[in-house]
Amino acid sequence: MNSDSGSLQNQLLSRLLAEPANPGESMQLECEDNNGAENFLPDLTAFTGSDRESGFKPQTFLLGEIPTVQERFQAVLKRRLQVQIEDHPPLFPWETQLVDYPECADEPAMGLVPTWGWAAQQSKLNLPMLLPEKIFRQLLDKCQALITSSLPLGPKLVQAVESFFPNESQVLNDLAGCVLMSPYRSVDALEAMPNLDSDYSDLQPRQQMALSLLAAKQLLESLTLPISTTNPLLERQWLTSVGVLNLKVAYQSQGQVAKLRIQGHLPSKGVIKLQGSDSQARAESSGPGSLSVELCCTQLNEAYTLTIELKQIDQQPLLFVIIPTK
Repeated sequence: MNSDSGSLQNQLLSRLLAEPANPGESMQLECEDNNGAENFLPDLTAFTGSDRESGFKPQTFLLGEIPTVQERFQAVLKRRLQVQIEDHPPLFPWETQLVDYPECADEPAMGLVPTWGWAAQQSKLNLPMLLPEKIFRQLLDKCQALITSSLPLGPKLVQAVESFFPNESQVLNDLAGCVLMSPYRSVDALEAMPNLDSDYSDLQPRQQMALSLLAAKQLLESLTLPISTTNPLLERQWLTSVGVLNLKVAYQSQGQVAKLRIQGHLPSKGVIKLQGSDSQARAESSGPGSLSVELCCTQLNEAYTLTIELKQIDQQPLLFVIIPTK
């Protein structure tokens, strides 16, 4: 207990022990007569130079008015902090000085990279187990690069997977022949795969080859849209990560004029482009929905490419090939 508070208590005690207290008299102390109160107030007013300059006069407080002093102290402290923050605004950790940021950026800082969404189709293939997405993606790219080639299906299969198994051309050729002759998921074609619940990496090399060849065969068939004058209508689906892509291909012949018409239902914003040797048709949608394009077919057995762009899932389009035949 310091001397100031002791002096205050002594004065209170002297008042109480003096004459009987008058119930109607309010017990009050003048701050200017008490050293403790007089020293306490300057500490408070140290935050308010304006008060001192404006002619601050000691005030008289009742003992029951301590909360008023606290409120005054908090208000003075708050105003002092506001002044300090205005004079010295806080900085972000990466800043060394104040920087004026625009309210909005003129252009995005970076473009969003879409997630590759064509892999969902693998679940629709008739395979004993799924390929790793990285391998499936590379395999789909290989198949799309080969889709317009005039090579027979067997060499296409070997070329589609040979980069995964270098120096194994003879084994791949033998297995490709088995895959072409065997029905889907044939045990013979898959080299009697013992455990279909195992991971792709756990398979023997010949089993991996057989599985890759089988997947390549189904991909090449899915990307080929055979149409003919005797079978002029074809429907094809491709499952994506944002929904199902539906395609309807129609070959329409009226006299000497023949048309190839594509109607597609896209699961998201996208583009359909049909291209022949000397002509092309293109349609674009701003959201999910149907689009259609058509081209005149000048002659049969001409290869037409159909590309489907879904920017939401991949920058690279999905490529189909259409070869109208008799």
